[in-house]
Amino acid sequence: MNAPTLQIVIGTAGSGKSTIAQRLARQHGAAYLDKDAMSSRFVEAALASAGYDPGDREANAFYRDNILPLEYDSLLDVTGANLRLGCHVVVDAPFTPYLSDPSFIAAAAERFDWPPVEVDVIQVRVSPTTLQDRLRKRGLERDQFKLAHWDEYWAAHGGARCAWTDVRLSELVNDEDEALKPATVHDKPVPVDPERGRRCTDTGAR
Repeated sequence: MNAPTLQIVIGTAGSGKSTIAQRLARQHGAAYLDKDAMSSRFVEAALASAGYDPGDREANAFYRDNILPLEYDSLLDVTGANLRLGCHVVVDAPFTPYLSDPSFIAAAAERFDWPPVEVDVIQVRVSPTTLQDRLRKRGLERDQFKLAHWDEYWAAHGGARCAWTDVRLSELVNDEDEALKPATVHDKPVPVDPERGRRCTDTGAR
């Protein structure tokens, strides 16, 4: 049996990361783990039971402090379970609160007992105009706060850079519908240039 691999597709809501992650999972017969599919119903119920609007997340300290960490812990725990079974895994989640922590992936691997695994991270990016248009068109309740507070949302999420070490990092610019072009995965962890970004051309997926 080949050693399992882990691909993590990150990006803002509406960037197209789920389409790309699902395509990778189909191509490589991988387990597809989507944070929203795993936890959204429970998150909405928890917010409602605590007296909050179920779509109120970005500005809600209760959500950020009490619920969001549990979402990611569950996602990373299930990731470990699949890796230990020898499954290739594709994870689909923004990870925005954790992108600035260089040790995040190494700590997750230890906490959730991942076997030795190469981690490929594909960061999907879009322009603010494209993102606004996609969020309006999909019409989800949880996107309404983003659109109503657009400048603050984009400042916090649009330009977020991934500082994780011990991963192979690449970027994919996905402004056009046809731009589902694979992103380069480097032989060694390579930080993306914070001034210019990097448009890549090959996923390097196994």
